[in-house]
Amino acid sequence: MNRDAWERVADDLLRAAWRWASPDQAFLHLPGKPSANGVLSDGLEGYARTFLAAAFRVAGAEGDDPHGWLDRYASGLAAGPRLWPAIGDYYGQGQPMVESASVALGLRLTRPWLWDRLDPDVQDQAETWLRGALRHLPSPNNWYLFPLTVAGFLESVGRGDEETARARQRALDLLDHWYQGQGWYSDGDGRAFDHYNGWALHLYPMLDSPDVFGERLREHLESYALLFGGDGAPIHFGRSLTYRFAAAGAVALGAVTGHTPLSPGASRRLINGCLRYFLDRGAVDSDGLLVPGWHGPHEPTLQFYSGPASPYWASKAFVALLAPAGHPLWTAPEEPVPNEIGDRVLALPGPGLLIQSTRADGIVRLHNHGSDHVRPHEAETADGDDPHYGRLAYSTRTGPTALGNVADNHLGIEFSGSTSVRRRIHPLGDGWGWAASWHRPVFPTGSPMLPGLRVESVTIVRGPLEVRVHRIVGAPTGTRVTETGWASDFSDIQSLYGWAERDNIPAPYGTAFTRSARVPRLAADITGTRILASLVSLTTEPVPSSAVAFHADGDTLTIRWTADGFATSIAFDPLQVIA
Repeated sequence: MNRDAWERVADDLLRAAWRWASPDQAFLHLPGKPSANGVLSDGLEGYARTFLAAAFRVAGAEGDDPHGWLDRYASGLAAGPRLWPAIGDYYGQGQPMVESASVALGLRLTRPWLWDRLDPDVQDQAETWLRGALRHLPSPNNWYLFPLTVAGFLESVGRGDEETARARQRALDLLDHWYQGQGWYSDGDGRAFDHYNGWALHLYPMLDSPDVFGERLREHLESYALLFGGDGAPIHFGRSLTYRFAAAGAVALGAVTGHTPLSPGASRRLINGCLRYFLDRGAVDSDGLLVPGWHGPHEPTLQFYSGPASPYWASKAFVALLAPAGHPLWTAPEEPVPNEIGDRVLALPGPGLLIQSTRADGIVRLHNHGSDHVRPHEAETADGDDPHYGRLAYSTRTGPTALGNVADNHLGIEFSGSTSVRRRIHPLGDGWGWAASWHRPVFPTGSPMLPGLRVESVTIVRGPLEVRVHRIVGAPTGTRVTETGWASDFSDIQSLYGWAERDNIPAPYGTAFTRSARVPRLAADITGTRILASLVSLTTEPVPSSAVAFHADGDTLTIRWTADGFATSIAFDPLQVIA
């Protein structure tokens, strides 16, 4: 796909969405189930998020606008500030704050062809509405970048003041506080790491001040570029996955700004693969609209704030169009990306993630020993279980099973009729080919609490295989433990040490990839402190039971890969891993 093809995709999406515009063109009321924010907010979302695609498309073409997109957004802007929901605090009427950033960024990118041609009264009305983002409380996460973006636009058109300066400085201070190294930010105080790193925490600051944040983006892409499968799929992990090919936005942004470790041809291959992946799998319906879901519609992928126009944050991928026609991103031939050159393993100490990719099957697996969705002030309760954060692993070929079905990639403690979940994750360390963490199993409200119960987990990977070792401390008599593998027909789990039973459990609700699924499971009855180990695989290749030799010698465990003799030793209390 060349630049012309990307323009056609953007134009087709815009053309389909604008069929649902209100007469005043201030809202795009796309069909579908309303979000929790209400119909007016959803209509504003349709206007603002599609404006991003139009802005990237026209700005990258230096104002060439053959379809007259900017005229439509100008008409909507003449009426919108009087009709759009006012921007409030995040816990009240906060969603318009999210959309204010898209409006502000769109206006900044297209200033010569839109903003500068507006009547002064329209400019004043737009400023008044946008300033609501500077005067209300954002959600305690990436939302602080929305006032940053609004402030940056107002300053770029000569309307800056102390209020815009305060909003910018507050966001910049928080970015430094949230930065964890290797190009990764936590999404707020706490340990939430996911695609928001690319499509929010890097994108907005880079479009505002590329010289300041460019090196962090370059570092981020060293690892982030590994999180796309051979088929172009991003990792199915974290929230807001209905934004789909927005996951390619950070790769495109690096190519546009020059802050990337990737060659132009490798960048192009990644963004093309990601865009094609979704276009070829039902992300766009017969009316040309992006539908809420993953491939096609998929309810468990969504959040309460997801509405009919939410998927149009995918417009952020079109930041690629800021590269003009003669840019190397479009002229260089596609080149293999890192995962296509060979198997890759990379540990990320900051977010506590372990990346494992295999060239033969094109699958990328992400082992989670550090990312959760529990804010520092929140209590850990099983009622807050989030399948998109709490599982042991995620991949480009499988999605987590839905709540109410058996949990995939999960170590569960079963006691007195209740099963534990994994909420707050505490990293214990990492190295080449391994990562470790501990968590406190928590149970649903009304279930017995088990003081002193703790699970320490280590994942060791090699090729397409993974060994999981768990040390369970403080299990009372009557405790049953289960561990599951991947929700896929290509998944297997075998006992290496301590497990007594194996079976397969159906997940009738399936995943974002399959209508239904089966999940392999191990089980054992334990008391006190026990060590359990398993060999887990997600691969189309057969895995012999002799692929790994496991040996326990007192407190030291040794895993030896029989194919090449490579060995890893593990000791607990304190954890020590020697590879």
